[in-house]
Amino acid sequence: MRIIPAIDIIDGQCVRLSKGDYNTKKVYNENPLEIAKQFEAHGIKHLHLVDLDGAKASHIVNHKVLEEIATKTSLKIDFGGGLKTDEDLKIAFESGANQITGGSIAVKNASVFKSWISKFGADKIILGADANNEKIAVSGWLEESDEDLIPFVQEYQKEGIQYVICTDIAKDGMLQGPSFDLYEKMLKQCANIKLIASGGISTFDELPRLAELGCEGTIVGKAIYENKISLKQLEAYIVQSS
Repeated sequence: MRIIPAIDIIDGQCVRLSKGDYNTKKVYNENPLEIAKQFEAHGIKHLHLVDLDGAKASHIVNHKVLEEIATKTSLKIDFGGGLKTDEDLKIAFESGANQITGGSIAVKNASVFKSWISKFGADKIILGADANNEKIAVSGWLEESDEDLIPFVQEYQKEGIQYVICTDIAKDGMLQGPSFDLYEKMLKQCANIKLIASGGISTFDELPRLAELGCEGTIVGKAIYENKISLKQLEAYIVQSS
């Protein structure tokens, strides 16, 4: 299972929110590149980079941060937050993203999202399926849609989607443990999905449990920044798993 630390960006700084609420913003580092280099120094190969300014503005904003991390580290970056147009994707990929994540757009403008899958390739596009009570949430989680999580994912699997990041919003940033039951259900009902668990990771012991369930990757955010999981632990896990 891939370990994928998260860096969330507001005003070019590394921040974390709780349950996606911008009013809970906490700045952890003014220089995201520093953090990315620390990850890389501990054997981490992947990074989940979220443009929270972009999510609010509905277009890419922090592509310079993406470009800096992409050019000064060897991390494979998946980038999301406010990507709405082909031009946004072009900027993201040209700035060094390996993959992009589309969330709200997959609900609100399915035809555009489907066109990205065929244009850029299913391996480059991650479906962001963020859910509250198994209903898909959109617009930086400010709105709940009528879409049920599992049928929504299954529909996009028919379009070729393989990678799905699922965040249970109730858990996000709360350090109360991930949604094991939800992920187990998804892995049973969505055949051959590459499921990336996100939200609520609070202790190291949860990682092997997610791997056992069959998650392809896990995004770890606040637990690293609040020193609940150390980079040394993650480094040992990566070495042992490889």
